[in-house]
Amino acid sequence: MDNDTLQRHLLRLFERHEVELEPDEDWLVTDGDFPAIRAAWHEGAAGGPGRLDLDVVLGEDQQVEESYAGFGDGEAGCRDALRRFEQGGLPVLLAACWYVTDERRLRLESWDIGVRGWDVFIGPAVVQGAPAALADDALAPLAAALRNEALEPRLHWVRLFLRRDADGRAAVEALLDNEPWAAGDRALASVALPEAAEPYSVHRFLMLDVRDY
Repeated sequence: MDNDTLQRHLLRLFERHEVELEPDEDWLVTDGDFPAIRAAWHEGAAGGPGRLDLDVVLGEDQQVEESYAGFGDGEAGCRDALRRFEQGGLPVLLAACWYVTDERRLRLESWDIGVRGWDVFIGPAVVQGAPAALADDALAPLAAALRNEALEPRLHWVRLFLRRDADGRAAVEALLDNEPWAAGDRALASVALPEAAEPYSVHRFLMLDVRDY
């Protein structure tokens, strides 16, 4: 899918969720300003999944980076990745960045981290492969790890990825504000992943916003 077509798909996606954006070269902007978003599609190699990369600029020094796999040939793969984004990351971004909150599509929690209270926007798990339901308390180790971080009073985001192979081997990755997060990796590694006969992966995205006092 070429960039112009992808931008139109992204524009219509936000319109369906009651957010009006305006094209500005490669970006879609909000009333000529931030937040702004752009997307790029990368075809997979040798029958593998492609990758949809999304950049969301919140301000002069804050840019969220998210990615979703897409399965299928050509445009079908990109559409698949866009569906995954709509399911997982989009509800979080809409709530935390555009103030459009649909509580049917994400979890809202309040966490105390350091001396501040935080509103936490938790997207649903995006699962590829065998059905896998993580326990309700699967995020508890992650919350504990975040409480040990010295978070500046601004928006923060966490990207989680877990994969379990058919032979039971597991791999995890946690990113905090786009950067590798070793404490998050250790927290995810402590989560008991459901067993399954087929391999599967779980992708989850959440954002934290400091609460006004």
